[in-house]
Amino acid sequence: MMGRGMNLGNMDPKRMQAMMRQLGIKSEEIDAERVIIEGKTKRIVIEPASVTAVKMGGKKTYTVMGEERQEDKGISKEDIEMVVKQANVDEKKAEAALQKNDGDIAQAILELKGEE
Repeated sequence: MMGRGMNLGNMDPKRMQAMMRQLGIKSEEIDAERVIIEGKTKRIVIEPASVTAVKMGGKKTYTVMGEERQEDKGISKEDIEMVVKQANVDEKKAEAALQKNDGDIAQAILELKGEE
């Protein structure tokens, strides 16, 4: 246990690492540019991202810091255009095929080409 009045913010990083090792806690920085969290209707993008993995008691915990932006998980205009060009269909058909195939461009194109 830490003594009274000990300020961890002023502790030498090497000493902090040594204390963590004694407690069986391992920490490592992960080289990441971006972290994406996919939800059912939203996507959270953290960029630039600073990621730290902490292993303690056989479990890993990740801490992510950075600038956050949220995006709706709709079908992008670029994906629709790609399917329109590759499958030679109109935008409505392309979008419907993408939605049916959970945004999988290749599967949407294959499905539409198979309908010819």
